Amino acid sequence: MITALLAALGPSYSPAFRRLLVRAAIAAILQGVALALLVPLLRAVLSDDPSSGWPAFAAFAVCSVLALGAQFSAQKHGFAVGSAVARQLHARLGDAIARLPLGWFDQAKIGMLTRMNTDQVLGVMEVPAHLVRLLANGLLTPAAIVVVMAAFEPRLALALTLSAPVLYGVARWSAQRIQRADSERGATAVETANRILEFGRHQPVLRAYDGGKPLDDALRANYAADRRMLWRAVPGLVVFGVTLRLVFVGVLALGVWLLLDDRSAAPTVIAVLVLATRFVEPVATLAELGGALRLARNSLNEINEVLRTPALPEPEQPRRPDRYDVEFRDVRFGYDDQMVLNGVTCTIPERGVTALVGFSGAGKSTMTRLLARFADPDAGQIRIGGVPVDQIATDDLMSLVSIVFQDVYLFDGTVLDNVRIGDPDADEQRVLDAVTRAGLSDLHAELSTGEGGIQLSGGQRQRVSIARALLKDAPIIVLDEPSSALDPENDAIVRATITELAATKTVLVIAHRLETVTQADQVLVLADGRITEQGTHDELIAANTHYAQLWRARERARGWQLTIKENA
Repeated sequence: MITALLAALGPSYSPAFRRLLVRAAIAAILQGVALALLVPLLRAVLSDDPSSGWPAFAAFAVCSVLALGAQFSAQKHGFAVGSAVARQLHARLGDAIARLPLGWFDQAKIGMLTRMNTDQVLGVMEVPAHLVRLLANGLLTPAAIVVVMAAFEPRLALALTLSAPVLYGVARWSAQRIQRADSERGATAVETANRILEFGRHQPVLRAYDGGKPLDDALRANYAADRRMLWRAVPGLVVFGVTLRLVFVGVLALGVWLLLDDRSAAPTVIAVLVLATRFVEPVATLAELGGALRLARNSLNEINEVLRTPALPEPEQPRRPDRYDVEFRDVRFGYDDQMVLNGVTCTIPERGVTALVGFSGAGKSTMTRLLARFADPDAGQIRIGGVPVDQIATDDLMSLVSIVFQDVYLFDGTVLDNVRIGDPDADEQRVLDAVTRAGLSDLHAELSTGEGGIQLSGGQRQRVSIARALLKDAPIIVLDEPSSALDPENDAIVRATITELAATKTVLVIAHRLETVTQADQVLVLADGRITEQGTHDELIAANTHYAQLWRARERARGWQLTIKENA
């Protein structure tokens, strides 16, 4: 367990864990010695000369104070190490998640990561914060008691020693039952986390369509899994508790037999039996501790699995392009067994607007994500200024490309906070300029967006995202359906901004609106995983190809009207 934890944290944490183990061991042994000193103390009290017990009492008092001090030191150090473990795990998970390919993420992973960064990290934190010290008390304190007991009454000490394998076997069996139950519970816990996140983010839709049933079902399934885990855990704990009490009863019976056999040994036997009662208390916690350690190990295994997930490789000798045209060379990419891009080849020139059109699901958004290297293509190559994107350092690539996603996510804060994410160091004038160019002038800068931007309309969220991209001022701008939720007035503002950007930047627009397509310097038609047509709008119309047919159908649709015939 400690080895796996150090693998997740890094070797620099090894000295802190060694100090914790040493302190916990010293505290547990001192506690055992203090309890063991009850034997000479009780022997003296039960003898004909009780005053002879003062030296034993003094030793007991000193050892008890030392044990309390050592326990306090171990507990304080355990809390410090536990807090450091939680911080480091959160930091390492954050770094790992930021490097993972976008294709790794799905809805289930979001719930898993939410649970991992809350419950599971806290469960692992419990190991140094509490469990190490309690485990030392459960193992070393009874061991010290048995060693001292052997000096006074070896037969009783032998009986307790022989019981150790039985107790260990039952405790291990109990812990394994808890571990198996927790593994089964994990899937329901992830599903519940997903549904709770969904319930919090999409209240308007859920309320409009009475969509609370999935959350209710997930909560019921989680409750049922918790009950199954409880029923799995309780028998093991009960069996361990009964076994421990039977061991104690057996030792007690042996002590009575020894007492009847040799009454002169009564003070020693009684003192040792009192000490045996102190043996039971720390050992009784071992089954629960074993279960808690198994749960922590499950959590740690899942955390390590995420940490070991390979990130996109970084170039050994990164290059940075000095121009910003984009080229796709026979790019192929798919999700699982479904091919999305099947030999895409095209060039997106610098200082111009390229409109990418195609049916929903054709792979337009996939092309933009591959350009930003959220994943690597299965085959082919994507180049910026002649440099393959996998030879550009990730930080450099992120600085070159600014994306306005179709599904806009805003962080909980103000409108201005979300715009500033584009460039946290930007001065006030640059921020206000980006706000104006995105058509956000009518929106109060200090207005709260809410989690995910829930307090703003779809058009407002889209404009905030556009302002964020403008503030970043990257040489390549990717706009994924930027005007899909805009009213005509703000759409005109955004289109004027796109035209302005085209003078100095590479602009790629996934477009559905006719005005955006007609103003583009180049139109790419994506169908069947390939670029099937390429040229200006007028050239494609003149060629009378599939694009021209779609255009005419859309032109006819623009003239549709809904009429109501009134009864005479």
